Amino acid sequence: MTIPGSPWIESTRIVRSTERHVQIAIIILYLITLAMLGIYGFHRGHLLMLYWKHRKNVREPATPYAEEDLPMVTVQLPMFNEMYVAERLLESITLLDYPKDKLEIQVLDDSTDETVQIASAKVEELRTRGFDAVYLHRTDRTGYKAGALAEATKVAKGEFLMVFDADFVPTPSIIRNLIHHFTDEKVGMVQARWGHINREYSTLTQCQSMMLDGHFCIEHIARNRSGRFFNFNGTAGIWRRAAIADAGGWEHDTVTEDMDLSFRAQLKGWQFVYVPDAVAPAEIPCEMNSFKTQQFRWAKGSAQTTRKLLWTVLKADIPLKVKIECVFHLTNNFAYLFLVVLAMLQLPNMLMRQDMQHPELLLLDVPLFLSTCGSICVFYLVTHKELYGGWWAAVKRLPMMMAIGIGLSINNARAVLEGLFGKDITFVRTPKHGIENTKRPTWKQAAYRGNWSVHSLLEIAFGLYFVVTIGLAIATGSYITVPFLILFMVGFLYVGGLSLYQKR
Repeated sequence: MTIPGSPWIESTRIVRSTERHVQIAIIILYLITLAMLGIYGFHRGHLLMLYWKHRKNVREPATPYAEEDLPMVTVQLPMFNEMYVAERLLESITLLDYPKDKLEIQVLDDSTDETVQIASAKVEELRTRGFDAVYLHRTDRTGYKAGALAEATKVAKGEFLMVFDADFVPTPSIIRNLIHHFTDEKVGMVQARWGHINREYSTLTQCQSMMLDGHFCIEHIARNRSGRFFNFNGTAGIWRRAAIADAGGWEHDTVTEDMDLSFRAQLKGWQFVYVPDAVAPAEIPCEMNSFKTQQFRWAKGSAQTTRKLLWTVLKADIPLKVKIECVFHLTNNFAYLFLVVLAMLQLPNMLMRQDMQHPELLLLDVPLFLSTCGSICVFYLVTHKELYGGWWAAVKRLPMMMAIGIGLSINNARAVLEGLFGKDITFVRTPKHGIENTKRPTWKQAAYRGNWSVHSLLEIAFGLYFVVTIGLAIATGSYITVPFLILFMVGFLYVGGLSLYQKR
């Protein structure tokens, strides 16, 4: 017989009280996480609204240059160990429709492999063909890409500087499509849209193209034509040299030097112009570890730029709508932190529903889930319709694209944390293999491969965690959550499993 007030009863009360507090804490964290993801989902929907409102506000050059007045343009081609694409890039530059006497080609090569011989020989060939081409090789990679651009800009002949990464194959008309906007002395940078030369190569490249198309079709147009800041994408854009200098030049204290310089230049009052009809095709990473390396650098760099410039933006004398958009733009990758937390909470949340007296209180997650997923679906469906026409191809690819986005959350959340709290500014390039739609997996024998990280095992573990969670959901009759859980399971298993498989 238990005596009232005995230590056993007291300890039981303490345990139950602790359980209740833990339950409340998990519920609060779960709802806060959903709310934060809902806010970023709402922002994506807001960008879509801005796009629809301003999509027809095309900015045309007020007074195009006369042919004899076309300015000198220096095309800068930064590269590091790009043996598979260096010659392809340089040959495409020779096809640019721009007067030879007003075009300088700078090859900024920091390579340590056969790329040195390939690029230098190609530059010599271009010179014999009448091109003003120079080969600039550094053995000291200080500043990485930003450092190479800063050094080359000192000796560039052009008043305007166009940058192409090594994986691009620019269309012949691209300079003419962009240059006339600079007749407005306030314009500091003009950006072209990225295309994809290997979009149909695999499921991975198809999903990547959807992600990139959303950025270039909806986000850039919405931001630029509504008077908000948008950023140079590191390639396929022309800078006014004076704007770079006025903003403080290329700096290498972040690994996204393009975003950093873009915000500093616009805070100085320079105007940017986006020209979506000018398309620069590029190679999308066809191997998962290379793709994750690229995503890691972008997420880490945006967090570093946030740490560097957020307070400057908040103090700046710019309209409130511009400040708000800057905050979302800079912190966009922070959503991956909340996505990881949400993934971790799925199983305890489900188990708690079984024990709660009023589980309907947690049905708040249904509209939050639907609003977030709905905004993503509409965003990318509209993107595909605008660029390619029709819906069905996008509908088929959308679930896998969303799953891959979820699967990337561990990789990108780790990148955000490193960007916010770490000091490493090592620029890790994305390997390119010269892959096009018609060329099958030659990257398997390539000398370059994306770095495999041990956290890929954590992605697989998360995928297995969702296998268990789905099983429990079915066993307990929580069928409404199963489609969402499947997205998480497929995303983590695909991203982690393919990373491990291709490591071979």
